[in-house]
Amino acid sequence: MKNQATLLLVDDDRHVLSSMAEWLREQGHKTDTAASLAEGIAAVDRKPYDLALVDIRLADQDGFDLLAHIRQNRPETSVIMLTGYGSVESAVEAIRQGAFDFLTKPLIDEELDMAIQRALSQREVIEENKTLKAQLDLRFGMENVIGHDHRMLKIYDMIDSVADTRATVLITGESGTGKSMIARAIHRRSGRRDKAFVEVACGALPETLLESELFGHVAGAFTGAMGDKLGKFKQADSGTIFLDEISTASPGMQVKLLRVLQELEFEQVGGTKTFKVDTRVILATNEDLGRAVAEGRFRQDLYYRVNVINIELPGLRDRISDIPLLAEHFLRQICSESGKKVRCFSEEALTALQRFRWPGNVRELQNVIERAVLLGKNPVIGLEDLPSHLLAGSPMTVETSSARTLKDALEAPERQIILNVLETNQWNRHATAEALGINRTTLYKKMKRLGLEDMHVASVR
Repeated sequence: MKNQATLLLVDDDRHVLSSMAEWLREQGHKTDTAASLAEGIAAVDRKPYDLALVDIRLADQDGFDLLAHIRQNRPETSVIMLTGYGSVESAVEAIRQGAFDFLTKPLIDEELDMAIQRALSQREVIEENKTLKAQLDLRFGMENVIGHDHRMLKIYDMIDSVADTRATVLITGESGTGKSMIARAIHRRSGRRDKAFVEVACGALPETLLESELFGHVAGAFTGAMGDKLGKFKQADSGTIFLDEISTASPGMQVKLLRVLQELEFEQVGGTKTFKVDTRVILATNEDLGRAVAEGRFRQDLYYRVNVINIELPGLRDRISDIPLLAEHFLRQICSESGKKVRCFSEEALTALQRFRWPGNVRELQNVIERAVLLGKNPVIGLEDLPSHLLAGSPMTVETSSARTLKDALEAPERQIILNVLETNQWNRHATAEALGINRTTLYKKMKRLGLEDMHVASVR
């Protein structure tokens, strides 16, 4: 079945205009006509069209001007250029300026019909791709943010609530908790997802270089400034800028940041021209900014300005039920990248991972899993594949005469972990098994062995 669409036909030959419009309508297309550049522009400005058929020569005017107007104001409209004086140069120029096709008069019905159908088919594909990309962005904007812990579920809700606003967001939490991933998730779930996401580690640069990095500089602004430089705020115009380690900013830089956050304008280093930007700002710190304000290290007015929305990420030791999920995620990711064939973790290894305090949080866990996958010799990661510091000081490292002693040492923390997750999920076994990364049968057996089944029955009574 042929695609049918709304078309605009533009030709200064009234006879051609009338006969071609009649033929197009017979093919089922809703067709408007224009006999000049001015009429064509007025029609395009009045309503959108799927396709425009434009003659290159319009009396003393140029059809390329209409092509440029359409590309600028109606980029979703495909354009086919028509001419009675065809040349290779004209065809190349038409395609270069954004036309879908170039046809020479006199037109053959079949040739015109095929060109129209190709243009409409391409338009459908483009629209489908846009829709699919939008769906993927909404679905996978948090593909690397893993967790079923109730604290993480609240964070997901906050991300959805603030993503499509212009509010400044401050992400706090210990080093390694995934602040950069949260910032990227906010960007990808916003209307700015197709624009730039620019990340700046403020603590990695001295003040002079940081100012140039953020705002740019003009040639000769300082020794070594051989040419103009575009700053990160300008690069992130219409998109998002993520300023990590914001607590390290010097007093002078804090003043400049306050201005750009309030007014969204700045000057380059050494320049006098004021730039205005439409940039969404997300900041992060692993320091208590309230304490920094009290100690005089951080401006109070800047603190109030950046602390509009605060997303506080919990440490990994506070969401131990997520550790199996994260470990499995990193396992699959690293195996895919390295080609290693590792299936899973032993129960003892998972328990050891959940007992550790993880001062480096998610980043440290990822490093441990990567080490275990790359250095391990077996398809199952066991205790022997984990680094010694992770096991040091725990009952698991004490030499024993039987496997029973190790099992006894593991039961207490395992019981507490399962109990915590059960209570978090109101004793819903399906949700608990999913959160722990085990199947329900395994959960039932563990609950029975650890006395949790009897505890649940008693609590119900």
